[in-house]
Order: sequence, then C-alpha cells, then structure tokens
Amino acid sequence: MDNKSDNVYTDSQLALRNGKDMKQIWCAYKGRIYDVSRSKLWGDGRHYEHWSGQDLTEELNDAPHGDKIFEKFEVVGKLEK
Repeated sequence: MDNKSDNVYTDSQLALRNGKDMKQIWCAYKGRIYDVSRSKLWGDGRHYEHWSGQDLTEELNDAPHGDKIFEKFEVVGKLEK
C-alpha cells in the first residue's frame, strides 16, 4: 500500500501545485507538504498574503493561528531539503 505521506517532492515540484500551473493547492510547513485544495480560504492559491506552492514555515510566525491549523489537511508528502 502506497502511503502518500512518504512521497518526497522538491521545491520546484511543490511550486507547480499553486492552483494555476496544476490544479492542486499545496503548501509546506516544517518539512511536510499539505493539500489545502479543499479549503475555501485557499481557493485561488492564495491565503491573505501567503501563496501556495511554497514552504510557509517562516511565514507562519506572522499568522494569527498556530501550527495546529495544518491538522485538518492531508499530508501528501515531504519537502526535499
């Protein structure tokens, strides 16, 4: 059985999942990649001043919520570093 959370993606592969180049809307946080496609707040590939297809680890420091927000999204892989 294939476990999606074991898949590894590069920064370039993540960048394509921005809701425009590919229909998936993904973002990374602390090395994990999350599928936020179903969230209405990410509908256009953007959530306030945050853009999908990138690592948001540093940007979350400015967010009004903590990292528990990612618990509601599916982990689709790991970000290669």
